[in-house]
Amino acid sequence: MNFDFSDEQRLLAREVRRMLEQTCTSAEIRRVLDGHATHSTTVWNSLITMGAAAAAIPEHLGGAGLGYLELCLIAEEAGRHLAPVPLASSFYLAAEALLQAGSEQQQQHWLPRIASGDVIATATLADGEAWSSSPGPVFADGRLNGRMPLVPDAMIAGLVVVRAGESLVLLDPAAEGVARRALATLDPTRPCGEIICTNAPAELLCSGERSVAVCERVLNAAAVLLAFEQVGGATRFLEISRDYSLERKAFGRQIGSFQALKHKMADIYTANELARVHAYYGAWALSSDAPELPVAAAAARVAASVAFNRAAEEGIEIHGGIGFTWEMDCHLYMRRARHLAQLIGSEHTWRIRLADALIREAA
Repeated sequence: MNFDFSDEQRLLAREVRRMLEQTCTSAEIRRVLDGHATHSTTVWNSLITMGAAAAAIPEHLGGAGLGYLELCLIAEEAGRHLAPVPLASSFYLAAEALLQAGSEQQQQHWLPRIASGDVIATATLADGEAWSSSPGPVFADGRLNGRMPLVPDAMIAGLVVVRAGESLVLLDPAAEGVARRALATLDPTRPCGEIICTNAPAELLCSGERSVAVCERVLNAAAVLLAFEQVGGATRFLEISRDYSLERKAFGRQIGSFQALKHKMADIYTANELARVHAYYGAWALSSDAPELPVAAAAARVAASVAFNRAAEEGIEIHGGIGFTWEMDCHLYMRRARHLAQLIGSEHTWRIRLADALIREAA
């Protein structure tokens, strides 16, 4: 069993990294952070033009027809450069739900438009945290009612895939009866919003046990792809912290030569590599549609959330006092680490999913 990527896949990753190094600069990220744009159109258009964002969408539906392994590598590069684009909402979630559950007509209508960037889509598929008492939306007779409290990229979406009980539906956020409100979040480069539907028209995607299975499949796929984003961000921030520790001097020595900082960086590296191993296993399970996907995805999600959060926290400490300042980019990594750790459910939710999957496997 070979978990490594091919030379062609590595070449694709290098090309995406080269493009992101040129377009996804600190100034571009901060332009979105400061509210001057909802996302970086420069980075987004480049990912769309390269066909990178639509790597997992088949060619006859307007995508690049590459596969999930390629999308995993692209996700890692997007995470490494903190790309302020709706990659997760539009491609990991909404496009994947349409691929898994859409009729031929629905796929032909929406997926080419998503792949070309004409439509930015999003999805809200989780059935809620255990602590939340908020009732989910209800779908009946072609109408959707209810509140969706935390929808990624809600304000720019032209299509929303909604989990409403045992139904999965398509919602036009511009339709009558739909209200949207932007939310203040820790990471404005990946904005979220609230959507409230009052007798809003919606189109059924699938229902019953089929919708539950589709949601599980899409969430597991998104968990693997987000794990690659988290590994990418954690790895890059460790590199930045290492470089700083070799440049900054105290008492006539590089601060990286002090034992305390060596231990911190060794711990970050260990957590990153553990997360990478789980992410690779998840990528294999996703690309081969293996029955181990629920376990692999949950393990990847948990390990990557731990790794990125640790890298963000310890990296700021390695930078010392300037790590807390606005001028340094450290807070950009902290914001993204916190955001990704909550998207599609918290680390604790995924620990529960992992335990349930292991129990089912052992039964």
